[in-house]
Amino acid sequence: MVKVILHVYHGTKCEPGQTSNTVMKVNRMFKDIMGIGGIFHSAVQVYGDVEWSFGFGKSGSGVFRSPAGKNSQYTHYERIVLGETDISKNEVNHILVELISEWPAATYDLLARNCNHFCNELCGRFGVPKPPGWINRFANAGHAATKTVVNTSSWVNSRSSVWDGVR
Repeated sequence: MVKVILHVYHGTKCEPGQTSNTVMKVNRMFKDIMGIGGIFHSAVQVYGDVEWSFGFGKSGSGVFRSPAGKNSQYTHYERIVLGETDISKNEVNHILVELISEWPAATYDLLARNCNHFCNELCGRFGVPKPPGWINRFANAGHAATKTVVNTSSWVNSRSSVWDGVR
């Protein structure tokens, strides 16, 4: 059995080693004080000192690796042991090869298909509990709100002829 560890970072990309003070304040208020969530990046570590995550790019796979807990694009926030897996190193490598092709960089969406969604998928394949809901709560809420606006707009537009004569 080997530990599966989630590394959580304040979720902004700035100059290496820097994080937006605004995001850190948002995370402090909404996660640390209120317990709701915040703006986070996450990555999964299993076997060794490397973590795996997902990010945007114009081409190729969005799956990337970095030193565990030391992604230079973010400020480390928290380390969470999610559980243990009995999957071998070879099986982990096979899963990662599959995910590299299933998660192209161009499919990244800040609200609907981000690093936290990737970590959920990876943990599911490793057979350990998924990351806590607070990590992606803001993105999930934003995605739900966006879908509601799009659906409402489509519904209104589909019935526009009903409203044509009404003032």
